[in-house]
Amino acid sequence: MSTKANKATIREFFEQVWNEGDEAAIDRFVAEDAAGNDPDFGMGREGFKRQWRQWQAAFPDIHFEIEEMVAEGDTVVARWTLTGTHHGPFLGIAPTGRTIRIRGMSLDHLENGVLISGFDGWDNLGLRQQLGIPPVEVAE
Repeated sequence: MSTKANKATIREFFEQVWNEGDEAAIDRFVAEDAAGNDPDFGMGREGFKRQWRQWQAAFPDIHFEIEEMVAEGDTVVARWTLTGTHHGPFLGIAPTGRTIRIRGMSLDHLENGVLISGFDGWDNLGLRQQLGIPPVEVAE
């Protein structure tokens, strides 16, 4: 697929899966054995769905705004801003009603228009601060 088509696929992935909350779209966009960089997020399509459900329950108005995209071959990098309101349990804390705004980026590899692997980097500390979660202590 062309880089233009791959960028369009990633844009549609964010729109349908995250912004519209369409769980069925995950089957269209994510390979069954998709790999990722965050073992806590889960591996494969089913692991993705488990985490997606948690985010959707915690932030029912979750929204990703794509700020910038770069593509080369079957690789697409999207820089985004995530917003949402904390209305469900998340990371072991009860709903706070707080609005979050987190910046991050996703580097995704596609094969025939399907995500086969992804690497996400985002402001996890900022998320915790905005939700009022104490910082994790690091052993010296």
